[in-house]
Amino acid sequence: MGKTNPKVIARRRRKMRIRKRLSGTSERPRLAVFRSAKHIYAQIIDDTKGHTLVAASSLSPEIKQIRANLSGKKAVATEVGKLVAQKAISKGIKKVAFDRGGYMYHGRVKALAEGAREAGLDF
Repeated sequence: MGKTNPKVIARRRRKMRIRKRLSGTSERPRLAVFRSAKHIYAQIIDDTKGHTLVAASSLSPEIKQIRANLSGKKAVATEVGKLVAQKAISKGIKKVAFDRGGYMYHGRVKALAEGAREAGLDF
């Protein structure tokens, strides 16, 4: 299931199609999402400088503490969205461009986005 898996190839194509139109600037950085089978990761990236400004994941210490109380991966994704939004707002970032990374805007990706919006990010 490496590079020749048709699902992986299709996701990479979708990701490239999205990324050729979407770029993070210093005024409106990009909120990039990566989803694995067990975990979810979110980064806020300034593509002009090539820097990651803020990052959070389901492996973050803040999420690990409350993970036992959460039921299911969607609840964890919502908390990751809230955490990345809180970190971004503390650094003065209020507006972002959402990069779903080739995934459908559904399930955990949607939960992360809604959590970030709930905590105050605008996209």
